[in-house]
Amino acid sequence: MIEREPRGDGVTVTFRLPTDAHADEAWIAGDFNNWSTTSHPLERTPEGDLVCRIVLEPGRSYRFRYYLGNGRWENDWHADAYVDNEFGGADSVVVVDGTYAAADARARDSRGNGR
Repeated sequence: MIEREPRGDGVTVTFRLPTDAHADEAWIAGDFNNWSTTSHPLERTPEGDLVCRIVLEPGRSYRFRYYLGNGRWENDWHADAYVDNEFGGADSVVVVDGTYAAADARARDSRGNGR
């Protein structure tokens, strides 16, 4: 699951891998970190999900996937889109712009979370 929140220097994007992915650990890899499988580890929440927050430049989309270790990759099944990759699979896509960020903020507010 992906959440976006605008901030002065970009948009904070929260990448969330739910517990039903059955991952002990995970990293987020994508266009924004040159597909590094070590630079952005996800941290476990009290609810058991794995989460990583990254500030991204608005006005574009980014390909990404979750790396679970040992060559195991997982897509985000709530991504904005999916794009075929050169390995015969697909990458998740997150769109980082004001429209999605505002919708995410309204969704948080309607659940009683966020602002």
